[in-house]
Amino acid sequence: MSGPNKRRRKRTATSADSAASARPTLKTISKMTGLGVTTVSRALKNGPELSAETRALVQSVASDIGYRPNRAGVRLRTGRTMVIGLVLDQSVTIAEFERRIILGVSSVLKNTDYHLVVTPVLDGAHVMEPVRYMVDNAAADGLIFTHTRPRDERAQFLLDRQFPFVSHGRTELAEEHPFYDFDNGRFVEEAVNRLAARGRRRLAMVIPPDILTCARHMLDGFRKAGARVEVETIAMTGVDLDSDPDVFRSAARAMASGPNAPDGVICGNETRCVPLLAGLRDAGMVLGRDVDVIAKETSDLLDHLDPPVDSFKEDLIFAGGEVARLLLRRIEGAPVRELQSIVAPQFHPRMARRDSSLSAAS
Repeated sequence: MSGPNKRRRKRTATSADSAASARPTLKTISKMTGLGVTTVSRALKNGPELSAETRALVQSVASDIGYRPNRAGVRLRTGRTMVIGLVLDQSVTIAEFERRIILGVSSVLKNTDYHLVVTPVLDGAHVMEPVRYMVDNAAADGLIFTHTRPRDERAQFLLDRQFPFVSHGRTELAEEHPFYDFDNGRFVEEAVNRLAARGRRRLAMVIPPDILTCARHMLDGFRKAGARVEVETIAMTGVDLDSDPDVFRSAARAMASGPNAPDGVICGNETRCVPLLAGLRDAGMVLGRDVDVIAKETSDLLDHLDPPVDSFKEDLIFAGGEVARLLLRRIEGAPVRELQSIVAPQFHPRMARRDSSLSAAS
């Protein structure tokens, strides 16, 4: 470090204790480094016009004294709240869903000036309530929401208001919008192909509530793949992935006890795979002999099931990070067509381990 910067750093060391007693500002850093307030501001934003040495000095001092931008001041100067809103559906049956999405979003925002505000859709509340509040009160610069529907009124409302947003999941609206989605159709098609390759000819599937776009994608993939490989396809009725586990187990037992019991089942999430397997077992079915199951997973729950089942994984931490990255780009004006991401399922094989165990036992 050069001579002037050494002197500035010494000044930092002697001034840090006194600066810590009051809320640090840009002026605080300016006095401690001997740099102008404008230079300090640019350095904190990694301004490329400044030297790496200057940026490092300013950012080090800011970290030492616990500097944080004054959000009220930023809002007055720029009109921005520096808040990202994340609206989460509390009816979701996957406990890990919320935690992993939040972790992913937070991991991206931690390197920015943005602050994350998580707003739940409370039981009995309309899905539009938190969205309208955020927009009408200018409480955020952009929104992320999940559990997307084909004619999603949240997306249409935000499009009409020209309010930046990204949805976790697609819609079927005429106007395009930013989204991140897991390819549920491809997940089901590949699951059908794998079950058919194992000789399974009568396949059943459990899907999310039919109001969600992903349910349509799964059904389309199920029917398309079933017709292509010439297997019978049956969508379970009376239950979905939000059904109570006891109800779900009973439905699986009834299905497996009937005259046309399936020999292959596709389950749309891991939490319902557990009561599904219990219901099949209640009906006397043996996994790997009478029936095979393939599930979608978003956590590590299926790693601990015995006997094991194959799965296709959606990485929700990555998903949370991706929706955050897309939204930040949208706020900065990136065109919608550059902000639409569909990720392929990742196959997680476990049946080979189970098959080896069965062979050894025989």
